[in-house]
Amino acid sequence: MVESDDNKGLLNELMTAYGKDVWNYAYSITRKWDLSDDITQEVFIKVFRNMHAFRRDASVKTWLLTITRNTAIDYQRSAFFRKVTLSDVVEDYGERHSVEHDVLEKSAVNDMWRMVLELPKKYREVIILYAHHQLSLKEIAQVLDVTEGTVKSRMFHARQKLSKMKEANR
Repeated sequence: MVESDDNKGLLNELMTAYGKDVWNYAYSITRKWDLSDDITQEVFIKVFRNMHAFRRDASVKTWLLTITRNTAIDYQRSAFFRKVTLSDVVEDYGERHSVEHDVLEKSAVNDMWRMVLELPKKYREVIILYAHHQLSLKEIAQVLDVTEGTVKSRMFHARQKLSKMKEANR
């Protein structure tokens, strides 16, 4: 019982310290407000169940963001997600935007972050993990399960694409 209380306390600390980071990363992958809520909840359920499996060779933040990425990918692969996404696309053709969509558009105060969200996923991820979550190249490689060289390459290409987008918007 004491261990369970200790785990609950630790989980609460993790949620307080990293909950916003987990949600933001989930949103950057899915670009869906409500799905990011679901993924964040699922991440912390997984963390609670697997606290014993945390290896100290990675930082807690890197571990949490890795779980977030894998959970988001699992959601995207599910039939439910594909159905919801398809219905969103169909609605967009009717020029109807949800209140959530309008609020998100208005709250995106920085043009650069809007451009980052338009990047292909593999480039968007490295920029967000580096610039927003302030992970090192080594930590980004761990989260994405790629080599540091791959991270450097993606970062280079992402910056090139952002530069071209910025020029096009002038």
